[in-house]
Amino acid sequence: MGKVFNSISSVLAFAVIVSSLNSCVDSTKASNKVASTAMESLEKEVKKPKKKLSEAFKSYWYSGNAEITSYTLEQARYGELRDGHAVMIYVTEPFLPEKQVKADRNNPGNVSVLKLNATKKYFTGIYPYSVMSSTFYPIHDNQHALKTSLSMQEWCGHVYSQINNRDQFEFTSHSYFESEADQHINLDKTVLENEIWNKIRISPKDLPTGNFSIIPSLEYVRLRHTELKAYDANAEIKEEDGLMTYSITYPELERTLAITITSDFPHSIEGWTETFTSGFGSGAKQMTTKATKIKSIKTAYWGQNSNKDFVLRDSLGL
Repeated sequence: MGKVFNSISSVLAFAVIVSSLNSCVDSTKASNKVASTAMESLEKEVKKPKKKLSEAFKSYWYSGNAEITSYTLEQARYGELRDGHAVMIYVTEPFLPEKQVKADRNNPGNVSVLKLNATKKYFTGIYPYSVMSSTFYPIHDNQHALKTSLSMQEWCGHVYSQINNRDQFEFTSHSYFESEADQHINLDKTVLENEIWNKIRISPKDLPTGNFSIIPSLEYVRLRHTELKAYDANAEIKEEDGLMTYSITYPELERTLAITITSDFPHSIEGWTETFTSGFGSGAKQMTTKATKIKSIKTAYWGQNSNKDFVLRDSLGL
């Protein structure tokens, strides 16, 4: 009887092991399917041929340095112009499209991106504003930005928002305002204003022109408390005296952004203007934010973090 019981127990144990193995296999298949689906959604967008990189592009952007450019800033806020400064940091780096973060090591799945970290600092009366946006754009210029994010801090509170490029654009935002609070929405893919600043540095003559739909910058949406969605816009490029000016006009928003760059590579951004309604209620009026280039340097800033390196800010006029 004991032998029979032991045999039955062995059979049951074997059945449990087989079931567990099958379950693990099913889970693995399911996990692989999810990963595969995520990659397929990205691959659907990567149907445009990769742009060939020139030797000048490779030499400039893969030199092991970042490009840092400082600007004087006149920022329209609450119906008045505020003096401040802006800094743009461009650098190439490997990016993981699935996790949507910078890769720690070489990986066959890495996508090489041109990253832009753009910062602004200015005061509104007694309290300061600090704004930073980050956009990760494929250097082969064959798909939309893989991610763009914004953080903004001032004495009333701080906010954070992000758009991830997956099956759709996945927008997440967190704010201290009740009406905005925590938001999670999906948007159909179209041009992102945030990615325009990266695309300019890669292939400005391929920028979208004429009439098209575009999602405004996360900064503008936050400052004006405007609905994040695609708006109809019209864009044009004008070239004169070695400079190109790319202008985007949003009729519904009564807003125009004009970015001036050098016609020749590396297509440095010399400055920009942004005309829009500033202020609220009876104090609202059309005003123009203006940024003018101070200085640009190429350096590996991430290794210049000692007190003795503080003097290097002088080279940027900051």
